[in-house]
Amino acid sequence: MTRSVYVTGIERGDGRQVVELGIMELLTRQTGRVGVYRPLLHDGPDRLFDLLKGRYRIDQDASTAYGMEYHEASAILAEKGTDELVSQLVGRYQKVARDYEVMLVLGTDYADTNLPDELALNARLANELGALVIPVVGGTKHPAEAVRAETRNAYRAYESLGCHVGAMVVNRVAPEDREAIAERLAARLPVPCYVLPEDKHLSAPTVAQITQALGGEVLLGDEAGLARDALDFVFGGAMLPNFLNALTPGCLVVTPGDRSDLVIGALAAHTSGTPPIAGVLLTLNERPGKDILTLASKLAPGTPVVSVAGNSFPTAAELFSLQSRLNSATPRKLETALGLFERHVDTAELREVLSVARSERVTPMMFENELLERARSERRRVVLPEGTEERVLRAADVVLRRGVCDLTLLGEEPAILKKAADLGIDISAAQLIDPSTSPLRERFAEYYAKARAHKGMTVELANDVVTDVNYFGTLMVQEGLADGMVSGSVHSTAATIRPAFEIIKTKPDASIVSSVFFMCLADRVLAYGDCAVNPDPNAEQLADIAIQSATTAAAFGLEPRIAMLSYSTGTSGSGADVDKVRKATEIVRGLRPDLLIEGPIQYDAAVEPSVAATKLPESEVAGRATVLIFPDLNTGNNTYKAVQRSAGAVAVGPVLQGLRKPVNDLSRGALVQDIVTTVAITAIQAQGAPAPTGGAVPAPERARPPGGPRGDRATAGSGPAQ
Repeated sequence: MTRSVYVTGIERGDGRQVVELGIMELLTRQTGRVGVYRPLLHDGPDRLFDLLKGRYRIDQDASTAYGMEYHEASAILAEKGTDELVSQLVGRYQKVARDYEVMLVLGTDYADTNLPDELALNARLANELGALVIPVVGGTKHPAEAVRAETRNAYRAYESLGCHVGAMVVNRVAPEDREAIAERLAARLPVPCYVLPEDKHLSAPTVAQITQALGGEVLLGDEAGLARDALDFVFGGAMLPNFLNALTPGCLVVTPGDRSDLVIGALAAHTSGTPPIAGVLLTLNERPGKDILTLASKLAPGTPVVSVAGNSFPTAAELFSLQSRLNSATPRKLETALGLFERHVDTAELREVLSVARSERVTPMMFENELLERARSERRRVVLPEGTEERVLRAADVVLRRGVCDLTLLGEEPAILKKAADLGIDISAAQLIDPSTSPLRERFAEYYAKARAHKGMTVELANDVVTDVNYFGTLMVQEGLADGMVSGSVHSTAATIRPAFEIIKTKPDASIVSSVFFMCLADRVLAYGDCAVNPDPNAEQLADIAIQSATTAAAFGLEPRIAMLSYSTGTSGSGADVDKVRKATEIVRGLRPDLLIEGPIQYDAAVEPSVAATKLPESEVAGRATVLIFPDLNTGNNTYKAVQRSAGAVAVGPVLQGLRKPVNDLSRGALVQDIVTTVAITAIQAQGAPAPTGGAVPAPERARPPGGPRGDRATAGSGPAQ
């Protein structure tokens, strides 16, 4: 029978979407077959379903995701009664539920529904569906004692109506009251209760949402600017000096359109970062002249300037009534919501409450989510040398919002802050360091000079070398001031990993540094090695790559069954290339008799049971391989790219292995999600290492940005990466 989880409330304004999103995240970590059902829907598209469908790759048709519209339900209720309404809604649920392992049911929203006793209707539906119920109570602007009482009453209400209440969630409470409310409710409720504080970034509308709600016209601004959160409203009327003093970070400036001095002043403040603003809203349908708009576009490129027809007073009234809602157009809010949920909900406990057995299928989404959860469980610090690169900043924003790990960004502080402000990104939780002016520069120069003295390095030369962001970041890892490093979005592979070869060096049990890609197919995850570093390993090196890859696979939850790939299977072929693979296989068996390994073996025999049954029927690996080792870089690199593009697989990596401390390289074509995943992997790799002992890093000083190597992807004594 399909399991269902019913998320409901007791009134509107509880911010329930955060909870619905968080529970969906937990469910999709356990199974790839989750469906969504909203019994009642207002007119128009269901934006939350569209969000969930896109984010979690749900194959469900939108027409099956709801029972009926509210006006239809109201008519049935009036004419035929509750039993008929419930019967129809349950029937429509059953038609879709049979196609899924778990259903997330989204209760009614208490917003202009014309339905009497909505709480009882939700309880009745949950009971008829056999669903586990998660009630959500809103705490906005309510004193702590009132929130506690309301939560206890909500639990009793659903429990008295026969519902199986699995847990309670209290949302949007005052941050200063969160801990006290949580402690009191934990002692008074028989089920787990999770208390989430109000987050201004979630309740604040974006500039785009404001523009749409007010029917505004965008005069200036790009997509990133329109996605900024309007955290505050500052109404311009005073003279410029007093007006500038009133600006706050993330505010939306509201001013009559004929006040060009305030428009230019606000944009100049944004450019200087004192403070960065969300944008400018012009009232009275007045617009600055062409020359002013041209100056504004050059002064703060991307910052939105929007014109509305109304005057300031009615515009203000509308602004203060607006609330943000999660949808696919607000991706940063989604990460904020998930980060808030994961920080304040015991996800391991709630997953047990939900009682969803983990599926044997492992989808790309499940694998990526598992990485984030593991990284978050034991926080580490990762240094990102490319601190002014847009994709890196966007990835940093996601990592910080989700609480994946702590971050250090390298580069000139004003340049990083300016870029982040232009993108509407909050990186206040990250540490910023400029290698050129950092107090660490002298210490690192002395260390590097000593380490490379045999190569003729002096302190004077090292003083320049360590201002390179990749060398500086690597030295932070080596000295215990960071746990790992991720670079390569704008630097070559050589520039990224050469410092690691020189400074961090290989592990005692590793003869070489190699790599592995996690290939996330539709229903499983495979590890490919080595597809990024070593051009033509000999038998001993190939054996080392196999052992390293098996260790990495096991560390990330894959049971290692190693296939040593060749163009021949078993004893059917001969030649130098096959003999190399055969010898490497024997070396692995001698060094690690505990590992399951087969080789030489062809790819189809390694992964397809029907082929394996013919070619190697007695093998424990054939047809079930999880770690595939390629004989050379040419074969491996081309194969992973062919599978990635032709089969639609998600390629996570390359994950470098064999170094004493984790340093990972990015493709220069890496997407934001690729960077987030690589940062999470790096943090997980660091969890196996001792915690940092270097202490706090001194605060950065301001100076010019350091230079950094550029150029095509190359190698540092090894083969090319992707």
